[in-house]
Amino acid sequence: MSHEISEQDKKRARQPHELFLINLITNHILLFAAALGVATSYPLLLLPIFIASASVLSYTLVRARRSLYADPWFVAGHWQVAARRSRMFLIMLAAVSVLVAVILLLAGGDPKPQHWAILGATILPVMVTVLVLIILETDAMQQATHGHMPQWVHERLPQPQVEAA
Repeated sequence: MSHEISEQDKKRARQPHELFLINLITNHILLFAAALGVATSYPLLLLPIFIASASVLSYTLVRARRSLYADPWFVAGHWQVAARRSRMFLIMLAAVSVLVAVILLLAGGDPKPQHWAILGATILPVMVTVLVLIILETDAMQQATHGHMPQWVHERLPQPQVEAA
């Protein structure tokens, strides 16, 4: 649905999507790809990337909750969109982290080539999810720019009625 939204609110509604995209592209594509080359020698080098990403995603969740009472309806709605996707991505990162920990424990802390193959396969769902989220967040940013809001946000966060003077 399209709404009459001020340019300032449109700009503020793009912020959660920009933050989410910066996190995905910087942490999960650029830094991860750079660190992946040395991950066999220094696997803990990947840890700060995931900590930074989890921090940004957690901030998005906290900020989205705060936006419900601190921001205009349109801006709060777009924070909810980003929060929903952040929550889903955090769950995926947690599941992959548990899987990696289990594989490393089963390997006795000294992964063999077959363990590295399994670890590599765990990265594939994350990378596909990152790609899909980049596409979705780019679309959400365009929606914010044009004053649109996803239908599910209307259902969960009804637009307040403006009383006529």
